[in-house]
Amino acid sequence: MRALIQRVSEASVQIDGSIYASIEKGLLVFIGFEPTDIQEDINRLTKKIIQLRIFADENGLMNKSLVETGGNTLIVSQFTLFSDTRKGNRPSFIQASPPTMAVPLYEAFILAFKQAIGEEKVKTGVFGADMAISLINNGPVTLWLDTKQVDKK
Repeated sequence: MRALIQRVSEASVQIDGSIYASIEKGLLVFIGFEPTDIQEDINRLTKKIIQLRIFADENGLMNKSLVETGGNTLIVSQFTLFSDTRKGNRPSFIQASPPTMAVPLYEAFILAFKQAIGEEKVKTGVFGADMAISLINNGPVTLWLDTKQVDKK
């Protein structure tokens, strides 16, 4: 499982020209899945993301987490996080989970976030939809997490 996380002042998802979901201060999380991902990966990655100390404290230092700041999260599925660009010019997505596997993982990831920070704090895109994502990256702060590289504590 891979996540590209951006600290944002605001972010939104448009589908068919209309705003589907939007958040103010918080995190935009692009999430991709591979066939070996399991619930333990979801739990570990969710915990890691919500506890990352990437928000400013009263001294302007990155010492506060999403939980501590009461920030929001916008979660968007993105199978292209598992692109393989080593050969040629056309990316291969063979490492990404097919939708039959990825949809339940995406839904479980969203549920884990809602349980961790509150349902009202979590917005989402639509799995498989053609989405236009708008954001104001605050910092900028952009992080890449992969469950193969996240502590297994």
